Amino acid sequence: MFIAKIVDAAGEAAETEVWLDLSKDFGYLDEAKHRDLADKYEEVSKMLSSMIEKADKFVPKETS
Repeated sequence: MFIAKIVDAAGEAAETEVWLDLSKDFGYLDEAKHRDLADKYEEVSKMLSSMIEKADKFVPKETS
């Protein structure tokens, strides 16, 4: 379940990247602001990928 939720979050982040690109293309964001936000998106994307790869570190162990 944890990995499924992180995959969902990664999908939402990818959608945000599309909106950033559209905002730049239609002149709502200048190039510098777009680059800054796109860099932050990349950082979040890498963190989510890492959480998927190392899910054991983020999921509490079951106690009996």
